[in-house]
Amino acid sequence: MSTHHAARLARRAALVGAAALTATLALAAPAAAHAEVEADKTQALAENVTLTFVSEAESATAGFTELRIVLPEGIAPADVTLEEAPKGWKFKATADGYTVGGAKLATGVDAEYKVKVRQLPDAKEIAFKTVETYSDGEVSRWIELPTGGEEGEQPAPVLELKAAAPGATPISPSPTASPTPSPTPTPTETATDTATAEAAANATDENKDEDSSTGLFVGVAVVALLVVAGGAWLVRRRGASAGS
Repeated sequence: MSTHHAARLARRAALVGAAALTATLALAAPAAAHAEVEADKTQALAENVTLTFVSEAESATAGFTELRIVLPEGIAPADVTLEEAPKGWKFKATADGYTVGGAKLATGVDAEYKVKVRQLPDAKEIAFKTVETYSDGEVSRWIELPTGGEEGEQPAPVLELKAAAPGATPISPSPTASPTPSPTPTPTETATDTATAEAAANATDENKDEDSSTGLFVGVAVVALLVVAGGAWLVRRRGASAGS
């Protein structure tokens, strides 16, 4: 075998070995995340943290219309506010997280937005389960949590946190809107009330009339008695004068 031929066989073997190694590494590498989260502060109990979320577009025929996030324990929906989002997209709090959505994005365009969190929880890592909706109704759920150190096929975005700073403590929960007390209703005069009032007034007038009539009758009777008594006295006096 010539030296040239031997060298060619060696190069071929090296190429085959390199290809095999590349394939092995590719199979061993974890699947790329299709929904990711990053933070400007990655420390437990950090305050006013900006989180950046990216959902990679997978559909070849439709664009994103909505992303729904389930917040991890320790972050309340009221503690999250929207900072940036695709044009026209709106933020809406839900019972366990929030949604961001609006007019569909162009096909193949990733959905990226930012929110601000009042405070991160005291944990080593936090997961943000994400449900993506496309304009054709297709739904992708990136909600699987790592188990046994292994990542699922559709992993939820996970943010690893460093230990809290010395002296850091959880801040008080965000105040919730208290119901506005209803104003005291103003009494409204009704037909029944009016009728009752009129009846009472009529009864009072009738009582006054009755009292007036009774007084008049008593007065007349007294005068009559006085007249009768006076007449009797005059008769007796005249009789006495005639006898003397």
